[in-house]
Amino acid sequence: MNYRHAFHAGNHADVLKHAALLALCEALVRKPAPCFALDTHAGRGLYLLDDSAARRTGEALEGVERVLQAPARPALAPYRAAIAACRARHGDTAYPGSPWLLAHSLREQDRIACCELQPDEAAALRRVFAGDTRVGVHQRDGYAAIPALLPPRAGDTRLHRGLVLVDPPYEAQLAEFDAVLDALRGGLQRWPQGVFVLWYPIKQRVLLRPFLRRAAHLPAESVLCAELLVRPDDSPLRMNGSGLLVCNPPWQFDTQLATLLPALQAVLAEDGGAHRLEWLRREGPAEAPRPAVQHTPRSRPRR
Repeated sequence: MNYRHAFHAGNHADVLKHAALLALCEALVRKPAPCFALDTHAGRGLYLLDDSAARRTGEALEGVERVLQAPARPALAPYRAAIAACRARHGDTAYPGSPWLLAHSLREQDRIACCELQPDEAAALRRVFAGDTRVGVHQRDGYAAIPALLPPRAGDTRLHRGLVLVDPPYEAQLAEFDAVLDALRGGLQRWPQGVFVLWYPIKQRVLLRPFLRRAAHLPAESVLCAELLVRPDDSPLRMNGSGLLVCNPPWQFDTQLATLLPALQAVLAEDGGAHRLEWLRREGPAEAPRPAVQHTPRSRPRR
């Protein structure tokens, strides 16, 4: 695997993924019982946006930097606060990966497992969390970690609450979805009460329809799909947006996303941007399915 997230840290996909992840963590810590988080493709956990990799692509300028430079929006306040906390500790160009955000958001009684296959990235991840006994760093394949680490335990106690973030690099492109669905299905069977979150890229959205149809049949009580497009989804040559598939989302998480997505669209989208929020499966036989939400804004000038 040759993927290095340092080239893409802080881009529009990171903003969506990390803003939603913070909302999920907020839901988890509302209850006092300890919880567990597994990050299957963790990367190095912390990035500097002025290093050569980030400057080479400049993707953060169209992502996190737009959020920070735009007028404050209440829906984006937790995300902006987390960036500020990271930079207060690690410098003005730091950007937190999902492992850092998990450690920042969860509590002393919670436990976090982060998996990274590449040796240098795993070593960097260990340095970030040196001395933090809540966080275990595993140099291993993220998909294999799901059956190995679920259901989670803290000593002799089984942890019933928590989340699994699956964020692969999609080097196999559309073929990656076969592995993703197998991993989600296996994880849900082992830990049916866990919240499972899958991030996926969008180039041509029409090509994702078979994946989404199959995802609706995962062994979860409910499956929610949230997507943010920053450009029209008609080019196979670049990432035009990204999505989150959330299995067993917390109560009212869809309501939070219904506020978060348009705020992100307003800040990040170029011409033809849109967002979509749809239940692929809804808990309870009496529940009526909610329709998709999609807004296409007027053109706005590029920065």
